[in-house]
This record gives sequence, C-alpha cells and structure tokens, in this order.
Amino acid sequence: MSLLEMKDISKSFNGVNVLHNVHFKLEKGSVHALMGENGAGKSTLMKILAGVTKSDTGSISINGSNVEINSPTDSQNMGIAMIHQELSPIPGMTVAENIYLGREPGKGGFVDYRMLYRQTGELLKSLHINNISPKEKLQNLQVADQQLVEIAKAISFNAEIIIMDEPTSAITDKEVDNLFLIIDNLRKEGKGIIYISHKMDEVFRISDEITVLRDGVYVDSWQAEDINNEILIKNMVGRELSDIYPKVHVPIGEKVLEVRNLTLKNKFSGINFDVRKGEILGIAGLVGAGRTEVMQALFGLSPADEGEIIFEGKKLNPKEPVEAIKNGLAFVTEDRKGEGLVPYMSVGNNITLASMKDFEKNFLIDMKSEDEVIHKQISSLRIRTQGKEQLVSSLSGGNQQKVVLAKWLIKKPKLLILDEPTRGIDVGAKSEIYKIMCDFVAQGNSIIMISSEMPEVMGMADRIIVFSNRKLGGELKREDFVQENIMRLAVSKM
Repeated sequence: MSLLEMKDISKSFNGVNVLHNVHFKLEKGSVHALMGENGAGKSTLMKILAGVTKSDTGSISINGSNVEINSPTDSQNMGIAMIHQELSPIPGMTVAENIYLGREPGKGGFVDYRMLYRQTGELLKSLHINNISPKEKLQNLQVADQQLVEIAKAISFNAEIIIMDEPTSAITDKEVDNLFLIIDNLRKEGKGIIYISHKMDEVFRISDEITVLRDGVYVDSWQAEDINNEILIKNMVGRELSDIYPKVHVPIGEKVLEVRNLTLKNKFSGINFDVRKGEILGIAGLVGAGRTEVMQALFGLSPADEGEIIFEGKKLNPKEPVEAIKNGLAFVTEDRKGEGLVPYMSVGNNITLASMKDFEKNFLIDMKSEDEVIHKQISSLRIRTQGKEQLVSSLSGGNQQKVVLAKWLIKKPKLLILDEPTRGIDVGAKSEIYKIMCDFVAQGNSIIMISSEMPEVMGMADRIIVFSNRKLGGELKREDFVQENIMRLAVSKM
C-alpha cells in the first residue's frame, strides 16, 4: 500500500489544460523526484496536494484511504507540508514567528516568546542550521538563509509527506549536503519526500524514484538506478539536447569596464577586475562572498565608498540605477519575483516597465509603438504566453526570466549583469537563456554572469573571477576551468 496515490488528476485555468489525467505515487521511506520543464505541471500538481488549488477531476488517497483536500489547512491536517519554490516570508517578523506562524506557544491569546525562541532554537540546532538566530527578522537575511528558514518551517510540522519544490535553488553546496542528511533521516523515519529540482546531479544523488511530466501529461516513472541523465533529459523535453551549453566563441575586444579598488564597508574590499567587449565574464564563489553586493554597487543600488568604475573610458559613480541605465548598464537580479517583475501586471506591461519614457509622444504613450516592441520581444525571445495581456505571475519560471531579460534588452544595454540567471529554471529553458546570452555578446556587447552552478559558469564564461570572503580570490582562463580550481580560489581568503 502506497503512502500517497494521485490518480487521473486534471486541471485547467481559463480554458488552458495544465494537467491531463496525471498519475503519481509515493512510497513510505522514499524520495520520489518529480521532473519536467517549467510549465510541465509539476508545481500545479503539488499545489493540488497542498490544498492551494483544487483539481477538476481525479482522486487522492493517503495510506489507501481516499481524501478530499480543499485547503492548505486540510493538507496540513493530513500530514502534508510543502516548501514552495517562490519564497513568501513575512519580512517584518522574526525567524521564529515565520516558522511557527499560527502555531505559536502560549495561552489566552498571548504568545510565550521565551518558549517560541527556545523551540525554534532547538529546531534549527537539530537541522544543523547554526548561523541563524530565532530572533532575527527575515528582512535581514539573505535569500539563501530565507530558504533554510522555509525548509525548517516545513519540517516543523512533523509531516508524513514533505514536498520540496526547488529547495536548494539558493543555498550553498555545504548547506545542500546538510539538507541531504536531513532528507536521509526523514527517509529512515518512514517519511515520503517529493523532490522537485532542475539540478540533475542532485536528483540522481538523493532520489529512489523519478517521475517525468511533459506539457501537463504523465510520461513515465523509473527507479533512479535504472535511468541516466541523457534519457531523463530526452523524456523531459521531448527531444535530445546535444549541447546544454551552446557557447558561441566571439572575438574578444578592448576593455569596456574597469573596476579599481572598489570597496564598501562590511560588504567587500579592494575589488579589481575588467570586462571586455564580446566577453561573458563568469563570477563564482560561495553564497555571501560579496558577488551580488559588488554588482549592486556597479548598478548604483548600493554605491561604493571607495574605488573607481570606468565604463567605455568614462568614470562612473552611480548613486542610483537610473544613472547606470543611462550609461548602458542593465541588471537582472537574482530575485526575479521580488525585484525583477511586478507579478500583478501583464506580460506586456512588465516588458516595457523600464522604458515607458521611450514611448512618450506629446505627453501620451504611443500604444502602437509599444505594442510593436512587446510583440517583437515575445517573438524573438520565444516567450510562451497566451498574449501580452496575460498576468506575468501565471508564466513558468523560465518564461518569467525571459520577460525580465526582454525588459532590459529594450534599453539596448552594452553591459548586462546577470545574477543567477537560470535559478529555478528547467534544462530546456536554460538552453534558451544561454542562446539569448550568446546572441547578445555576438553583437559586440558584454555580460557579467554570477552563478553558483559551477557547470553553468564553466560552460558559458570566457573567463572566471572567483570571490572569497568579500574579496577577489583569483581569476581563471577558460583552459583552466576545473571545479577544483574554482573551489580552491573560493576558500582562499577564508
């Protein structure tokens, strides 16, 4: 008897069939990977199980008994917990308040904060999360630490079924190792884990079984030991990807950016590097090493205290992003949901969000010109959408990322900064993002790409600089791209 069985699950949104007669089964003490491209229906299937949305047809049984799940509360009461791909913390609340929201210890409507903090501290300690205080506010934590809090919250429910949707998308290799130890312990306790990830090495490392969905349809299931990377990718995308990293070598020209002794107190110090025309400069390093903070300084989000930024022979000192944009810089941030997009706006409005002044004509918006640009971007970047009026929040992660890229490419930047550009994106969408990057530099432009995925940064970069403990750890030429070399430099200043 299976711990969980979902049969003939179908779901449509606005007449669009998202799931069609999907089957999924989970055994006790098993880690079952649910795979597929973004838009394949994985998250929708799990949201049905978590009570976030309701299926149109089909049945769900737990331990052999049919159940009705009409709300997240129903799901939790049935022993189901979910770690969502898109984080939804309450920034002004503490770590403890976020984890036990609605379940705080106390009497008579009063919270026993001493017990709450002690309880949270014990939970974090048991998960070997030692660098986060229960009393710290979520808004003060990096995305990686917020992800760990979300993981702790799910485990705090002591659920029998735990859904992990991209749980490692923002955490370090060390924290991934720790998470896998936690998963192993949960497996030994007889818990069932549904694991969604686009990182193939993780899937084969942790999974007992693998199921693939494609275009909302069940494809097949395997024991993890009976399938390999190539077969899995072919089943996910419906075609073979002979080269995941479509690196195009273009002539590398003169220096376009020079960064000299850039320093921001308590963030980074003495940073020196160059970027050349036609180059993709990869930036590697551990989370918290200062990579993002340096890019924020270049873009005027957090101006540096000292140092020089020279772009195309001109000294820059951007105090706010508008200055950087005027000088030909663009920045695709790591958090596309919180910083890159306006979720309640349409695809079209998000695409032209940073360029509205460019469409002004006699104090009015030239709607015809705006529409032409929107349709051109949707077509050239192959954004899969029902139309420009579709809410951007309803797109898959890969298509949302293309909308963010479209927004900046309209500005015709000469230097594009990409911070974790394929985070939470499936292998097919990744390949399309890489193609966009190659086309961009082939036109004589330049890219700075921050990535925590070493195969990605080695696959796409012409040169890599490695950050270590908020300083520059070193530089690697393409012929020296080896994971061990990158890790050696990443810990060199620690």
